[in-house]
Amino acid sequence: MRINLANIKKAKKLLNKSECIAIPTETVYGLAANAYSKRACKKIFTLKKRPKNNPLIVHYYNYQKLRKDCEFNNDFIKLYKRFCPGPITFILDLKTNSKISKIATNNKNSLAVRFPKHPITRNLLKNLNFPLAAPSANLSTKVSSVCSSDVKEDFGKKIKFILEGGKSTIGVESTIIDLRNKPKILRLGGLEISAIQRVLNKKILINNNPSKILSPGQFKLHYSPGIPIRLNVKQVRDGEAYLSIKKKSKNKKNYYFLSKKGDLKEAAKNLYSTLRKIKKDKYKSIAVSNIPNKGLGKTINDRLIRASKF
Repeated sequence: MRINLANIKKAKKLLNKSECIAIPTETVYGLAANAYSKRACKKIFTLKKRPKNNPLIVHYYNYQKLRKDCEFNNDFIKLYKRFCPGPITFILDLKTNSKISKIATNNKNSLAVRFPKHPITRNLLKNLNFPLAAPSANLSTKVSSVCSSDVKEDFGKKIKFILEGGKSTIGVESTIIDLRNKPKILRLGGLEISAIQRVLNKKILINNNPSKILSPGQFKLHYSPGIPIRLNVKQVRDGEAYLSIKKKSKNKKNYYFLSKKGDLKEAAKNLYSTLRKIKKDKYKSIAVSNIPNKGLGKTINDRLIRASKF
C-alpha cells in the first residue's frame, strides 16, 4: 500500500497538538489521540460519548516502545512474536512511572495494548514520540467503522482529520487477552482463540461478560445499528431485513448475506458494513439466521448478541 507522507505529516502535527484524528487499522478504524495527554484522552471520550469506566486500548509501534510503560511476561513475549503486529490486544501490568493518562486506563494499574498491522498507521506510530489511545471510531454503542466514509457518517466535521487507509481487511475488533495472571479472553475478536491456545499450549478461559468492565467491548449493548435485531430466526416478518451467513439461491430484495459461500472470515469482514447498509435501506428491524458458532462465527455471534440488546 502506498503511503502518503503528506497525510502522515498532517496527522502527526494534529496529534502533537493533542487533537483527535481517525486512523485506519486492519480491524476497524480508530479514534486516536496522544495516550500521554489527559486533554487528548478526554477528547476521545467526549467525541464518542463513551462511558468513563470503559478504558481505552493504546497502540504502539513495537514492544521496545511499550517497555517503558508495561511489565512483560513469558506469555506476552510468545504471543507477540507469533501474532504482532496483528489483531490481538494484551492486558498488562502498568509500570508505576508510566506516563499513560489515567483517563485512558480508568485509574487502573493495567493497560490494554495493541500493535496494529496497517502499514499507514504503523508508519505514523513509528514517527511519534508517544503511543496512541484509539478506541473504534464510532459513537458509543453503535456499529464500528471499517472505512473513512463510516467515520464521516458518525462524526462529520467533529473530527479534525481522517487518515485514509482504505477498507479494514479484518472488519471486527481485536481479540483481547488478559495476561496478568492466568490468561483469559476478555473480548472475542479477529484472532481465533484456538490459534492463541496453540501458541501458549494451554486452555484459555473466556470472561467476556464480567460483573465489572475490565476492557473495551464488554458492555451488554454494543455494535448496534440502531434498530432491533432478532437472532436465530427461521421466519421473517413483513418489512424486516433478513441477514444470513451465505447467499441464498433465491435472494429477495430484503435478503442480505455476509459471504457468498458462507466463509466466516469473509462474513466477519462484511458484518459492520452490512449492518450499516440495512439501516440506510430504512428497514426497521433485522432477522438474523443461525450463524455457526465456531471460529470467527463466535465473534460474529458475540457482536450480534450485543447489538440485539438495543
